[in-house]
Amino acid sequence: MKRFAFASSVCVLLAFTTVSVFAQAKPAQAPATKAVAPAPASTTPPAAPAKFIKPLKGTAEVEFMEVSAKRIGDDIVTILKIKNLSPSPVSLLKVDEYWYNKAQKLVTGDSAAWRKPFMPGEIIELTIKAPYKSDIAVSQYQFSHAGGSVNPKRVKKLS
Repeated sequence: MKRFAFASSVCVLLAFTTVSVFAQAKPAQAPATKAVAPAPASTTPPAAPAKFIKPLKGTAEVEFMEVSAKRIGDDIVTILKIKNLSPSPVSLLKVDEYWYNKAQKLVTGDSAAWRKPFMPGEIIELTIKAPYKSDIAVSQYQFSHAGGSVNPKRVKKLS
């Protein structure tokens, strides 16, 4: 009986050994390709790493103009162009638009946000989509940013 157990153990060990030997075979290599000449060294230095610019804390100064306000389908789409007049970048600029009826009651509104830093002198375009209501008369904008309040100035043409 011991001989039979020994013989079967040897057979099992040989089976596992052959499987592991074949499993470690080298993968097929890709065919050799022609050597490509290296690109000529560029004479421009590498770009400098990006620098962190401290965002504005306090009141931001901006100019804005209403490019258009149209009814498109079931929405009133307003496009605003805004220019940063502050000396530092404004972070997370947000514009809320409120629509009122003739009785000065709030009817509808929406908001739009600029998630990137709004750099000094930069002009951005925000699109605000508010649901259309039949009794709207006039709109009002409220500006804000992450570091404080915004002092908006409405102009007919951005400077």
